[in-house]
Amino acid sequence: MERCYTEFRQALFVYGMNIKETKQNIVQAGYKAVEELIKVAQERIITNTDDDVSADRLKNAAATKKLAIFDAFEILNRIEEEKDKLENKPKEVDESKVFRGFAERRSK
Repeated sequence: MERCYTEFRQALFVYGMNIKETKQNIVQAGYKAVEELIKVAQERIITNTDDDVSADRLKNAAATKKLAIFDAFEILNRIEEEKDKLENKPKEVDESKVFRGFAERRSK
């Protein structure tokens, strides 16, 4: 695994790109992907046509929109994490997710 990563890094340097520039390009591509997912989520499910839309088609369209929205949020969260890494910002620890025993919770 380490060898593949090393070869990948060498290949990037051969082509004149470093890892930081590549990650910045990926972040920009992520923003474009989020814009496309927003377009999918904003599309109307029912248009003013005479076609009768079946319940299955409505359900599938709603599920597609839900997936687009969740994917957009997931991409944005990952972009934020990667930007913080690129800027060498310390990772924030969410206190609510840290496991504490009874005594530690009651000590405040």
